[in-house]
Amino acid sequence: MMITRASSILLVVAMGFPLLAFAAPGRSSARSSGHALLVVDNKGNHTLGIVDPVTGREIATVEETGVTGHEVAVSPDGRTAYVPIYGNSGVGHPGSNGRTIDVIDLASRKVVSTITLDRALRPHCPKFSPTDGLLYVSTELADAITIIDPKTNKVVGSIPTGQSESHMLAFSHDGRRIYTANVGPGTVSVLDVAARKTLAVIPICKETQRIAVSMDDRYAFTSDQHSPRLAVIDTATNKVERWVELPGIGYGTAPTLDGRYLLVAVINKNKVAVVDLKTWKVVHLIDVPAAPQEVLVRPDDRIAYVSCDRSKQVAVINLRTWKAEKLINTGPVSDGLAWASAR
Repeated sequence: MMITRASSILLVVAMGFPLLAFAAPGRSSARSSGHALLVVDNKGNHTLGIVDPVTGREIATVEETGVTGHEVAVSPDGRTAYVPIYGNSGVGHPGSNGRTIDVIDLASRKVVSTITLDRALRPHCPKFSPTDGLLYVSTELADAITIIDPKTNKVVGSIPTGQSESHMLAFSHDGRRIYTANVGPGTVSVLDVAARKTLAVIPICKETQRIAVSMDDRYAFTSDQHSPRLAVIDTATNKVERWVELPGIGYGTAPTLDGRYLLVAVINKNKVAVVDLKTWKVVHLIDVPAAPQEVLVRPDDRIAYVSCDRSKQVAVINLRTWKAEKLINTGPVSDGLAWASAR
């Protein structure tokens, strides 16, 4: 495992962040209580980067056990990261097929366990349910979402998506539904979590990518990969209600926590578009480094983080000024993001 260390900081207030505590010099590198972290998956060097959000620096990296992790989830208690090892290619392309998930302790900064699936399934997007405490992971080669109990690190079930290349998933906030972006088929699957079955498959476009759900669960969002437009799915009817014109090809999306806006990474224009969910118009356009991928809104709804894989950076966007106010240097081909809440 490779670990880099920043100089220790005791108490810092910066960038409008709350007061946080850090370990003093000479103490264990284990995470202290009260220290929130941003984690980023660095696909280019197969590491999980650990970022201090106060100083805006990557303070450590943890070497993953396989090639390559794309996405990451953090347990609700903020202590453990889960990185599915996908393989050495991209969705729909030939290459190796991963079958493991690294379990990383964020205090010791070590891989402490490996979850092994029953066969090579290209595990990709991990998400914790907001209600049942289980970990749900897209497994593309099974055309399914695999369910893992994090207490035992065992597979306890699955939900079929009815489609191939189910790459990304998003939960409704009530935990009742999962929506998957099925890349090659250009569809979205709607899954009943309790019944563990497919409710609907919604045709979208020739090829789609990424998925998010509005804060009120009324809409799901996914982007056309051949035209500059965003699909808005009405979750009551499971149909595309409207299209929102974008300045380029959309990719990762995330709603602001007040429910007013949707942030859309515009991957081919190096920008983040801000869509007003009342007017359905792009109202802000924010410059970011090359190839923005994933968008993560911080729990206080004041900052959004955007991974930009070609620049080895994460952009820090102020959600009051709608500007990128800082760039965090990370590893090569940075992609998946997750927030480890303070405990």
